[in-house]
Amino acid sequence: MSNLRDLYQELVLDHGQNPRNNRAIDDCDHGKGCTHREGYNPLCGDKLTLYVKSDGKTLDDLCFEGSGCAIFTASSSMLTEVLKGKNIAEVREIMDEFLEMLTTGEKVPDPEGLGKLAVFGGVKDFPARVKCATLPWRALESILASEGQSEGTDDGAVDSNNDQTG
Repeated sequence: MSNLRDLYQELVLDHGQNPRNNRAIDDCDHGKGCTHREGYNPLCGDKLTLYVKSDGKTLDDLCFEGSGCAIFTASSSMLTEVLKGKNIAEVREIMDEFLEMLTTGEKVPDPEGLGKLAVFGGVKDFPARVKCATLPWRALESILASEGQSEGTDDGAVDSNNDQTG
């Protein structure tokens, strides 16, 4: 487990200081296959806008703007890096596995299945930090849940306040 802990420290530090895909999608419009969702974690002060551009089958572009703690920033950065270009079914599978690992405590971090995202497995032992790590994932979950709805889809904010470990 110490190898995973070392990797966690390395990845969180790297992605926290040098986040990938930290930008907006200009002219993000639902009619053009682009959706965004805002998120907020009042416990830590993390703020997020997650942008997804998709043709309905693949996440063509995925990026974020936001500010917050290193865990939040690293989770947002790694989410965009790992999921960009994947088909929606793969995205849902990875997202569900990641959220289960952090919120139920029943899923063992699996580097084979989750790749480098498995480093977040230890976060479940710190309930306040679970909210930091899950915020971008909850925003993505909200966006995917609204897929296929009309242009009037609610772009309301999400938060991770209901995320607790089991």
